[in-house]
Amino acid sequence: MSFAPFKIRIYAFLVDYLILVLYGIFVVGGISLIFQPSIKPLFSHSPLTAEWTGFLLMTLPVSLYFIISEQSRWQGTLGKRKMRVQVVDQAGKRIGIGRSILRTVIKFLPWEAAHFAVWNLMLPAGLSEMTLYLILSAVNIIVLLYLFIPLTNQKRKNIYDWIAGTVVISEKRTS
Repeated sequence: MSFAPFKIRIYAFLVDYLILVLYGIFVVGGISLIFQPSIKPLFSHSPLTAEWTGFLLMTLPVSLYFIISEQSRWQGTLGKRKMRVQVVDQAGKRIGIGRSILRTVIKFLPWEAAHFAVWNLMLPAGLSEMTLYLILSAVNIIVLLYLFIPLTNQKRKNIYDWIAGTVVISEKRTS
């Protein structure tokens, strides 16, 4: 197997991030404006309601994009396909739905933890500011680890790859 260079993985994520930004603009700019009277209270009364609403509108669809794409026959998101890399298991085979879910949950856990902390800072509900700032600090450390860890091993595996038993490889060429 030819392991995908970290730089290519970053480019693939940037392509995916552009897709996610466009989706976010659609959700925030379109749906939220059209349904503002119904949605606004969901983001202004309690951090739990705001967190769940944000999860359902953004995190869940984004996670499903990664989960479905990476276990599909293409073995990657649109960004990975554009950069010609694939997510596989340790034996180089297509991953199943369970492994894809685990990989995605670990990948986006810091993102969701940040949302949790921010909503609890904006709509206080009992957690101390110090606790919330510690959560945000931990998120920043994890994100830095996500950027650093692939540079420390030959397979360019990230934390979520280690936990899910996956690797990202350069696409298998057929002649």
